[in-house]
Amino acid sequence: MPKKRHQTKYSKPPSVAPPVLSTSSSSRDATEKHDRSVNRLLADLRRTSLNQNGTQNNGGGNNNNFAVATPTVPPSIRQILQIPETPVPAPRRPLRRDANGRLVPPGPPPPRSWISLALSRHAPPNLAEISLSDTRLQHWSLPGAYTPASASLVDQALRRMALDWDQQRLWHRFYLYTLPSRLRMALLTYVSAYYGPGLSAKDLRLVLAGPPDEELAEYEIDKPDFGILNGDVRYLDLGGSVGRAVTVKELGELLFPPEPIALVDLQESWDAPEPVSGPTKLLPNLTQLSLAIDPGTSPSISWKQLLALAGKLPTLTHLNLSGWPEPSMTPNAKFAKIFSPTTGRSVQYSGLGPYSHSLDGDWSESILILNRLSKALYSLEYLDLTGCGDWLPALIKEYDGDLTVDFVDWVNNWGKITMLRLCSGYAMPGAHSKRGHHERIAGWIESATAVEKHIRAQRSGKGRWITVEKDQLSERQMLDLATIRANGD
Repeated sequence: MPKKRHQTKYSKPPSVAPPVLSTSSSSRDATEKHDRSVNRLLADLRRTSLNQNGTQNNGGGNNNNFAVATPTVPPSIRQILQIPETPVPAPRRPLRRDANGRLVPPGPPPPRSWISLALSRHAPPNLAEISLSDTRLQHWSLPGAYTPASASLVDQALRRMALDWDQQRLWHRFYLYTLPSRLRMALLTYVSAYYGPGLSAKDLRLVLAGPPDEELAEYEIDKPDFGILNGDVRYLDLGGSVGRAVTVKELGELLFPPEPIALVDLQESWDAPEPVSGPTKLLPNLTQLSLAIDPGTSPSISWKQLLALAGKLPTLTHLNLSGWPEPSMTPNAKFAKIFSPTTGRSVQYSGLGPYSHSLDGDWSESILILNRLSKALYSLEYLDLTGCGDWLPALIKEYDGDLTVDFVDWVNNWGKITMLRLCSGYAMPGAHSKRGHHERIAGWIESATAVEKHIRAQRSGKGRWITVEKDQLSERQMLDLATIRANGD
């Protein structure tokens, strides 16, 4: 039979010393302290904390005392029992946030060696200083363009690269053009938006084609094939940099670099085709282009250069001209006059005078330029004219020439356009806005409505349906506008 196993049970040692050891005075005091119950100790602690709080409220004192949580009672019972007021809990430590408003991780701040770049005078500007304001023209991205999610890793990385572009283009000049195409296009968009000087023609070539041929040959690197490197690039967004850091002429020379003419031997047969030396496209499959500008910060805008570039991009389907001024070949000669020796009178040097639109209703030059543009870009399906409300009447006016009548043809030349954006690009006026702001926005909306009706009347049963995106005034804004006009009259 199995043996019975007896487990030895140990008893809990007594909390009070045995009588044999309680002869000294110190042992007697310890015994009295152990005899006090836990509830009595808590009650004494509460009483002490209340007294300390009362002393602090009356005469000030140290606020580092540990606040003990005390049970609360209704105010009526507190008055009957004459219980002092419950002390106000200590305020919670405020949450730490960075310059962008995001919560910083808990713990001590990073060492100064980690953030020494931010303390340097060569550090990039803060993101808060370059945030968009209400007075800046709003730009819409091209349809189908890759836009990283806000606050994502790609968004933060591209934003930091754009802010530190001076060092990025120097240290990574042999690696930027090897990035995936969508990341390169997104990087160009971020640099145009967040880099102060803007995106130059050299920066654009560095990202799209790599360093110059001399540097590639120095390090024995093969020259990239543009058809393979940029074969999947469909869009190019240069909003904010055109006219400020890069001109339309420089963009055309970069996209279509001239090919050197090589010496060709004499042909043996007259039937052999002659070699044609044409430009090599940097972006052979480019169909979407954004040339949006910020009015007032882009002085080098030329419609003449745009017409020259449009002649080389007949396959362009999406175009963004947000913020462009009224079409004119000589915008700087608007107030200039010359003396005619034939008539002996001074005549307008430019085709556009200071009172051509307001008094004479003359839009002839703008109509001719837009007509030439429509003939060159006959494949357009999307046109963004945000912020161009001052010259929207040129889209519907007619000019009686010597033998023909010129106008923008929305049935044949631009008959494929199905999306036309005619928004103002600015914040809608409020109740406290100036009267001029209300009148200008309302005038732009009326012009956009007139353009929409004109196009649909031209295309009635002859072309595609078009969607005209424009601003809408709410009932409150229309009431404010009516009130301002009534008070002004």
